[in-house]
Amino acid sequence: MKTYSLVFFAFFPFLMVLNQASELMPSDSVIPVKQNSTGIKSVTAKIVFKSVDGGRTWQDITEGLPDNSGQEGFMIGGGFATSNGFYLRAGDGLFFNKQNSTVPNWSKEILSDNQVAMFPSKTGILAFNYNNGQILQTIEGKKDWLPIYRNFQSKDVVTFFETDKGTVFIGTNSGLFKFSDAEKAWNPVFAASKGVRKLVESGGVLMGVTQKGIIRSTDNGDHWNLVTSEGDHGMDVQRINGGFAAITESQERRFRVRTSHDNGNTWQSIDDGLPVYVFNIVEVGENLFCSHQNGISGSSDNGKTWKLLLPSIDHDIFNLSVSGNVIYAMRNVGGC
Repeated sequence: MKTYSLVFFAFFPFLMVLNQASELMPSDSVIPVKQNSTGIKSVTAKIVFKSVDGGRTWQDITEGLPDNSGQEGFMIGGGFATSNGFYLRAGDGLFFNKQNSTVPNWSKEILSDNQVAMFPSKTGILAFNYNNGQILQTIEGKKDWLPIYRNFQSKDVVTFFETDKGTVFIGTNSGLFKFSDAEKAWNPVFAASKGVRKLVESGGVLMGVTQKGIIRSTDNGDHWNLVTSEGDHGMDVQRINGGFAAITESQERRFRVRTSHDNGNTWQSIDDGLPVYVFNIVEVGENLFCSHQNGISGSSDNGKTWKLLLPSIDHDIFNLSVSGNVIYAMRNVGGC
C-alpha cells in the first residue's frame, strides 16, 4: 500500500483522562519550578512543563526542542497526550516526549511544512489534510501514514473522536459528522451554527461541547440533545471518575466548571475559588486540575476547594494533557 509523508498544523490540545492517583500539594504555598539541563541547545525555557507527582512539583522540559523557534510564534497550535507520552509541534517538526522520561528528552517524529491537523485516536494518530480532505493514520512509533476513511471535504475540521466501539466523528465549525461503515460516507448528525469543539465518552454516553452549550447522545451518536444552553463558548469536556466535567461560559460572562454524575442529565458547579476565565480541566486519579488565567489549580475534594499549583508566566494560558499519571502543561505562546 502506498505510504505518505505527513505535514502538520494543529490547533487544539487533546486531553486523555486516566486512572492512576496522585496526591496534591498539602500546603497553600505556590510550588517552585524544577529545571533540568541536558546541555542541548534549545529554545528559551518555560514553554512545556511536566508533573509526575500530582502537581506538587513541575519540571520544565522545553530543553531539546529546536532553538530556531524562539518564544514568539513557538507554537503553531499545540500538542496532545497519548498513553505513551506527549506530542508537540515545534519548529519544523512534530516532537515526542516519552511518558516515563526523567529528563527533557524529545525525539523528532515527523517533518512538517504544510496544513495538516493531527489528532489522537484509539490505535494511533489521525491526520487531516485541509487542502484535499484526505484522512491518514499511523500507529504510534511508525513512520508511515496510510489512508483511512473516506475523504472529508470540509475545510473547517475542529476535532476527531473515536468511540470505544470504533465509531468515528468529525466536529467542524458548522456541526458534527459521523462515519458510516455501511455507506462509507460522512453523515451529518448534529447542526451547530458555531460548531462542535470536543467529544468524550463514558459508559456508552457521548458528551460534547459546542458554542451553544453541552450536547449529549445515548445512541452512539445518531441523535443529540442540547442539555445545557446557558451562555456561550463551550471550552472543554472531559470524562472523569463517575461522570463528566465541562467548562462553558455562563450568562454572567464567566467560564463555569461543572460536573455531572448522572450521565449528563444534571450538572453542578465546582468553580468556587477559581478565576473568571477557566480553559481546561483534566483528572488524575481522584484529583482535578484546571488551567485558568492565573495558572494551574488542583482540587483533591471534587472541586470544593482549589489550590494554585503552577502560576502563569507572562499571563499565558496553559493547555493541559495527561498521559498515565503524568500531567503536561503547555504554554499557549503564539499559535492560534
